[in-house]
Amino acid sequence: MAIHAGTTLGGRYVLRSLLAVGGMGEVWRGTDADLERDVAVKVLKDGAAENETFLKRFRNEATNAAGLLHANIAQVYDFGDHDGTPYLVMELVEGEPLSTILEREHTLEEARLVTLLRHTCRGLDAAHAAGVMHRDVKPGNLLVQEGDHVKITDFGVSRGTDQTTLTATGMVMGTAQYLAPELALGKPATPASDLYAMGIIAFEAVVGKRPFTAASAVDIAISQVNDPVPPLPEGVSPDLAALILKLLEKNPRRRPHSALELDRMLASLELIEAGSEVPVPASSAVPIAAPARRAMPPSIAPREFRPRPDVERRRPRPR
Repeated sequence: MAIHAGTTLGGRYVLRSLLAVGGMGEVWRGTDADLERDVAVKVLKDGAAENETFLKRFRNEATNAAGLLHANIAQVYDFGDHDGTPYLVMELVEGEPLSTILEREHTLEEARLVTLLRHTCRGLDAAHAAGVMHRDVKPGNLLVQEGDHVKITDFGVSRGTDQTTLTATGMVMGTAQYLAPELALGKPATPASDLYAMGIIAFEAVVGKRPFTAASAVDIAISQVNDPVPPLPEGVSPDLAALILKLLEKNPRRRPHSALELDRMLASLELIEAGSEVPVPASSAVPIAAPARRAMPPSIAPREFRPRPDVERRRPRPR
């Protein structure tokens, strides 16, 4: 079916203008005629619609993302098929992908990076709590709105805890540059796998390039498994550098244990200027058991995250 401006899908979704084109589909700005609201409509291309793997990814996104209601996740409203063309109706997010921002600015100020990462943590924490691993966290899937509010999108290769994997033999599922080593080895995704991808994003945002590159996706995946993380510039603050290296640990057990724990670590960096810090959600008040400490080489051992002296409880002086 030919898709163009003015096409109506499912008898109610009117396509207005093309927003983006990807490998397997297109995203259109549209209008829900029944509810009189603007929406984003993702449509599979003709060739992709005949590919069973792409169809499974499309259905995965509809199934997994539709049940996730959170301020930092782009909501999915509807899924359907119109004359053999599958489509997905989503919340229209007014903003730009983090990938576009990085292409334009190359690097980000640390305070801004921390804000973006904390918003992403909250969305991922909600997904993980629902048993959904994103498996393709990357700048192109983080939509940045005004005020640096982040919406996570594209759960096409996500996996619920009760679903079988889409990964076929010899296939790299997800984007190789942000792929956790355990996923490259064909192991199951966990919250730590998504946090590794956040480490790659953080590295890219302070260095201006990704840590692992190669001629092919398979070679990049091999580098994720075997190669050490390149050194960070001396201008990166020590605490942030230590946290990035912790996120990029090859062993997922050495990374933060949850997106919520990572959010707290980011908050403790105290990089955000007074008055601009992102509020900590109420759920963050629940204590988390400290992870077991493992011996690590001094070159990658993270620094301790300590509260600021001015907020520590002061003991009265003896009289």
